[in-house]
Amino acid sequence: MKLKSNRLEAFSDGVLAIIITIMVLEFEVPKTTELSSLVPILPVFLSYFLSFMMVAIYWNNHHHLFSAVDSINGKVMWANMGLLFWLSLLPFATAWMGENKFTKWPVFIYGVVLMGCGLAYYVMTLTLIKIHKNDSALVLAVTKNRKEQITIFIYIVGLAACFINAYLSLLIYFGIAIFWIIPDKRIEEKMLAEAEDGNL
Repeated sequence: MKLKSNRLEAFSDGVLAIIITIMVLEFEVPKTTELSSLVPILPVFLSYFLSFMMVAIYWNNHHHLFSAVDSINGKVMWANMGLLFWLSLLPFATAWMGENKFTKWPVFIYGVVLMGCGLAYYVMTLTLIKIHKNDSALVLAVTKNRKEQITIFIYIVGLAACFINAYLSLLIYFGIAIFWIIPDKRIEEKMLAEAEDGNL
């Protein structure tokens, strides 16, 4: 029996929407109308901006990945829950980092959460590959992709850099966001090629 992924995708979409909502609620409205009153919350905004980018990137790549999925199983469902677990920690890590103005340990823990998200996404991808045929669009698009492994290595570098300068770690985290901001086009290309072959 093949399990469809529509409920998994809908649940994931809802969780990601809640995560973004929780993060934006961390903003405290200034008590005055002076523009200068926004300066103290600038670190909170920058933390939110980075985390919003990360959540948006995961949503986009998650959507692209599952658009090529033929079916799922229990292992995929649990792997997806693992990803959602790490993503659900982002509001806490984001708030702690922003409120403490990017000091070492909050930035380090933020990086640990991001690396956890990256590892969980990689595990989910491997779990999906195992239940798809070797000639499927998903397998052909992502099997030889080393993007996830490279990202995990860069996260480790970012965590180590935190003990030198926390802002250097933040630059690395922003670099990873830019690295992932465009979803892997190979999935779209493979699916388009399959559609064209089917129309011949």
